[in-house]
Amino acid sequence: MLLPGVAGAGSDAAPGRRGISVVQIEGLLDPPTASLVEDAIENANQDRRTMLVIQIDSRGAVDVDVDEIVGMIRRSKVPVVAWAGPSGGAAKGGSLLVLQAAHRAYVANGASVGPGAPLNLDEPDAVSTDAVAAELARLAERNGRDPRGAAKSARNQYSAVLAKQLGVVDGVRPTLGEVVVSMDGKTVETAAGEVTLDTAKVIGEGRDRRRQPNQEVVFDGMGLGAQLQHALIRPSVAYLLFVVGLGLIIFEFFAISIGLVGLAGALSMVGGCYGFSHLPTNWWAVGLLTLAVVGLSVDVQAGGLGFWTGFGVVALVVGSWFLYGGSDALDLPWWVMVLVIGGTVLFFVWGMTAAVRARFSTPTVGREGMVGRMGTAEVPIDPDGVALIDGARWRARTNRATPIGTGDPVRVVEVAGLVLEVEPEEGGAKDHREEYREKKRLAQEAKERAAAERAAAQHELEDDPPPP
Repeated sequence: MLLPGVAGAGSDAAPGRRGISVVQIEGLLDPPTASLVEDAIENANQDRRTMLVIQIDSRGAVDVDVDEIVGMIRRSKVPVVAWAGPSGGAAKGGSLLVLQAAHRAYVANGASVGPGAPLNLDEPDAVSTDAVAAELARLAERNGRDPRGAAKSARNQYSAVLAKQLGVVDGVRPTLGEVVVSMDGKTVETAAGEVTLDTAKVIGEGRDRRRQPNQEVVFDGMGLGAQLQHALIRPSVAYLLFVVGLGLIIFEFFAISIGLVGLAGALSMVGGCYGFSHLPTNWWAVGLLTLAVVGLSVDVQAGGLGFWTGFGVVALVVGSWFLYGGSDALDLPWWVMVLVIGGTVLFFVWGMTAAVRARFSTPTVGREGMVGRMGTAEVPIDPDGVALIDGARWRARTNRATPIGTGDPVRVVEVAGLVLEVEPEEGGAKDHREEYREKKRLAQEAKERAAAERAAAQHELEDDPPPP
C-alpha cells in the first residue's frame, strides 16, 4: 500500500516498500547531529520512505533546540521509530525527548533510558525537571505509552526491562534489524493518518525460517565536514587540541621560523576554539590555560625551573578543572586532565629544553671556542635571528645599527647562554663593551708585566746582595 496522502507519485519501488532510512544519534546531540536528523526526517518524507528509524546512543543535547526535532517528528507523514541501543547505549536528556516523540520507541537489552533532565547539558537550569517530565508525559500519551512512567524517566534512569514494565517504551529489541522486521504489520498513527507497515518477509523453511527486511535499508550519515565538527564538539577533544596547539606554536616561536609545526599548532587551536564555541566554556579558564603555557615557556628561555614553572602547573590545573560550565556530564574526566597536564609539563620541562639545546647549540664547541668563529645568517638578524655556525643553528643577536641579511657572513663576538652575539664580517659596529674589554685586557697585561719586573728585581737582590 502507498502511504496515505502521497499516492500517485512515480516510483519503481513496490507499493509500501519505498525503502527504510536509518539515522544515528551518537555521543552528544549537537548542531551537526541535529541537522543530520532533521534532514533525514525531511528526506524520508520527500522520498516517501516506508519508515525512518532513529538509533539513539546519547548522553544529552548541547547547543540545539530539541523542540525542532520533536516538531518535525510530529508533522512527519512517514512513521518514525526510535531505538535506544545497542547494548550499553543510553537515551538521556534531549535524546530521551526524541525517543518519546517517535511513533514507536524501543530499547536494546543492556541499554538504558533516562534521566531526561537536564534537557540541555550546556544550560541545565533553562528548563525545569518538572517541565521536562510534563513534556515526556505528553509525548508518551500521544503515542500510546504510559505518561506516568515517562514522567518518572525525567528524574530516573531505567534498564530496558524496567522501562518496558513502566510503559516508557513499547518493547525491548536486541538489534536494529529486529526493530525493522518487528514493525511488519504494525499500524502507526502519523500526521497523515494511520499507516500499516510492511517491512519484512519470511525466508527459509522449517527451523531455518527467519524474517528479514523486504526492502532496502539505507543509513543516512554525516559528510566529512559534519563528522569533523561533531568530533570537535567533544569536551575532551576540544581541550586536548587547544593545549596541544598552544604548545606547538610556542615551540615554533623558539625555532624563530614558520613551518609545518606552527601550522599544525594553529589548526589545532582553531579546532579547539570551534569546540569551545558550542560548549559551555568558561573563557577565563581558557585564558588561564594560555597563561600557563606562556609561563612554562619563560623558564624554558631561562634554562631552568623557577617561579614560572610553578605558576604554569597551577594555572594548568585550575584552568582544566573549571574549563566547562553547564552540567557535570560535560566535566573533563580526571584521566584526561592528568594526561594533558602531565604531558604538557614534561614537554616544556624536558622535551622543549632538550629540543632548544639541540637546535641552537653544538656539543663539539665550547663557549670560549665560539668567540671569533665565522658563520652565516640563516634568517635575517635584526636584531634577533638564527645563525649557522659550524653546521649548528644558534639563536643570534646583533647590534641594531648593523642588521645582517640572510646568507651574509657573521662573526661571533660573545656568547650569552644559548644566544650568540654576532656582527657582520666587515663593518661591525663596536660599542662601549668592546672598548671596555680591550682596556681591561691592556691593563691586565701591564699589571702582569710590572709584577714580573718587581719579581726579577727582587731575585737579583737576593742573588747579589750589596757590599757592607
